[in-house]
Amino acid sequence: MNIRTVPFDHPDAVKLSDQVQLEYVERYGDGVGDATYLEPAMFQPPRGLYLIAYDERDRPVATGGWRSQEENDEGYADGDAELKRMYVIPEARGRGIARRVLALLEEDARAAGRVRMVLETGDMQPEAIALYTSSGYEPCAKFGYYRDYDSSRCFAKPLSDR
Repeated sequence: MNIRTVPFDHPDAVKLSDQVQLEYVERYGDGVGDATYLEPAMFQPPRGLYLIAYDERDRPVATGGWRSQEENDEGYADGDAELKRMYVIPEARGRGIARRVLALLEEDARAAGRVRMVLETGDMQPEAIALYTSSGYEPCAKFGYYRDYDSSRCFAKPLSDR
């Protein structure tokens, strides 16, 4: 497994993002996917990071990123790092790839001075919820684009002892 830092608009990132969007449509049936506004600059170090995991044949199999957030009217707090676009292609699931990507993202956000990692997922993604809760994430007040949706589930994990 080779995990690389890439721009959010890298062709492999776009391909995996398209795949995760299709999965959201399958799971939630709304025909839309995730409508959260994202742009490549949000994931540029030191205010963010975007990773892609490649398998032994150099195929992109997983993705994930974080972006900085500060207190605002969408429920974020100063020092937040928001996890975005965590995804593993179906045929690569169950190998611990998402856990490795998550650990690298947490490490990078901590090094960048972020104090809390936050994420939003949905009630139709039990595998994601299991990953996050087993990695030390706890339910938190809702935030972000989907904060008013009943199916939204928000989680947070401190990144420092401060």
